[in-house]
Amino acid sequence: MCTHGDAPSEGSAGQSRRGFLRNAALAGAGTAALGAGTSALGAAPAFAADAGRGGKVGPWRPDPDALQFTLAVMPDTQFLYWGSQDSVNRTPQEESFRYIIDNSKDSTHNIVFMAHLGDLTQDADASSFQQVDKAFALLDSHGAAYSVVAGNHDVSGDDSRGDTPYLQTLGPQRFKRARTFAGADATGYNTAHVFQAAGRSWLVLALDWRTTNQGFEWANDVIKAHPRMPVILTAHDIVYSDYDDNVFPYESGDPENNAALSDYGKTIWDRLINENDQIFLTLNGHYWPSGRTNKKNAAGNDVHMHITNYQNRYFGGGGMIRLYHFDLARDTIDVETINPWILAQDPESRTELAAEHARITGPVDDFSIAIDFEKRFSGFIPVPVRPSRPAARELVKGTVAYWRFDGQGKPGTPLTTGETIRDLSGRGNDLTVATVPGTAADALTWSADHHPDQPGHASLKFAGGRNPLHGTYLTTRAQAPLNEETFRSGYTIETFVMMPLDWDAGKNGWAAILSRRGSAEAAGKHGRNTDPGEPLVQLAISNNGREPQFNHYPLNNTYPTTNWGHGLVELKWWHLAVVNDSHRTRLYVESAPVVDNPNRESHGLTSLGLPWLVGGHEYAGQIDIVFHGNVGDIRIVNRPLATKEFLTAR
Repeated sequence: MCTHGDAPSEGSAGQSRRGFLRNAALAGAGTAALGAGTSALGAAPAFAADAGRGGKVGPWRPDPDALQFTLAVMPDTQFLYWGSQDSVNRTPQEESFRYIIDNSKDSTHNIVFMAHLGDLTQDADASSFQQVDKAFALLDSHGAAYSVVAGNHDVSGDDSRGDTPYLQTLGPQRFKRARTFAGADATGYNTAHVFQAAGRSWLVLALDWRTTNQGFEWANDVIKAHPRMPVILTAHDIVYSDYDDNVFPYESGDPENNAALSDYGKTIWDRLINENDQIFLTLNGHYWPSGRTNKKNAAGNDVHMHITNYQNRYFGGGGMIRLYHFDLARDTIDVETINPWILAQDPESRTELAAEHARITGPVDDFSIAIDFEKRFSGFIPVPVRPSRPAARELVKGTVAYWRFDGQGKPGTPLTTGETIRDLSGRGNDLTVATVPGTAADALTWSADHHPDQPGHASLKFAGGRNPLHGTYLTTRAQAPLNEETFRSGYTIETFVMMPLDWDAGKNGWAAILSRRGSAEAAGKHGRNTDPGEPLVQLAISNNGREPQFNHYPLNNTYPTTNWGHGLVELKWWHLAVVNDSHRTRLYVESAPVVDNPNRESHGLTSLGLPWLVGGHEYAGQIDIVFHGNVGDIRIVNRPLATKEFLTAR
């Protein structure tokens, strides 16, 4: 059994040096570092017909481009294969293999690869590996992508041991038909595999139970030869769970940090993981109960280190698998643990123990990991930066105002009262800087920060608020043509915004990114939801979870139409757009329509001929709050635009 401090199995005797050299020669000297082709090591595997439980299986057909995919992980199956005791049961493992194959083509799972974590057998006996060979033939016959590693119950000593039943059965020759096989070291005990998922290549390193200096050198060379691939490292022994398993359910302590490097794990960390930033996830079995931890590598990035093992559970785990559901759209890995063999049984016929183990749902077996994949991989997969675009390119038909903030001031330097920002549309709607008395000189500064899809690579950083009122904002001049515009034929208003971490609902809520001066009362507006003191148009951030709101008084009603968006998180750039087709108004966040877009006739925008404000908001004719956060490009067009015409369009 693999327990804390378990010693290597004596079931397989170490080989002589002559035996090692003979089999290394069979592997071929050129096999070592990176080659995809390897010579045979031992007999070729049997490709048998589907065995065990019946039913049509396959085909193996994962989607290599979908942003959601699954890595299946199978830990210690040793108690299913104890040939020297005449105790073998392939059925549970084969049922898991069928599940993996069948769910490769299912869009919900999209299983792209399976990694076995070692201890395939209990005794390392040839009779056990004959049965393992037959089980894995199910994967081979359907072209499934997988890797294996040797555990201490499969081999003894380190990877200089020479020939073994494990190597004869699951050595590099096993993968000669596999498209994902990327090579093996000279011993054949360390292998590399590359699978395709989410439109990129991912490298799996499958390392031996104990590897020598040459094994680590080979692994480092493989990573260097694939410098832009994220790496998942699998081995039988890396971390162990540092809490006890005397009770069930296990008292796991902190389920997000209840594992630690084993003695051998420290060697792997020092020799391979720490200096290779591409390794972001490690998986091992050997110990139980399950656990996980994070450790910072030399680059300061997280390495997620997980142990999964169920050999001490009912039926030796019964071929249990853990599913790592990668979702690159959500920046999350959702992890679940299931037993396909039990799930395939009639629920009414399951024993109580079987029913209990169909799914393992404790906090160490069913959880999610938040990973900003783009940021985590940016050290070796640089994020392409979309270049800025000339202003002239963004002057679509009907543009009546376009303000952007690049090339005008050094980042961090303040704008001064009276300074002008030109309207790039050429319509003369220039902005002038205005300041609330008593405001600090640096309340409005130039910034290089910007939305990744923003045409201008700059923004304005506002440091305004209320209680007390302070801040610097911008205003169109009194005679600006935009002041009179009522947009009877529709309009599109776009901007980019980011709120800082110190944004406060009480001090900063309801500040406007863009507003039109003139109160509802002064314009003769009245009726439901009318606030007599509020401005005629305001695109603001509410005090309720930073929800964007577009509140406007149209020409055809005496009361406002209000569009509400969802909460916007801080320190993230957001593109906001308001589109009116001369009948209805729609608010968009990141080009997606919000839920609260009223189905109400809304024609144009009421005007009293007064200026527009950027970053300023007035109530009853007086400035009452100034925006807090960054504002990027602003464009106003006198017609409705399709989302493909937005400033973010590619």
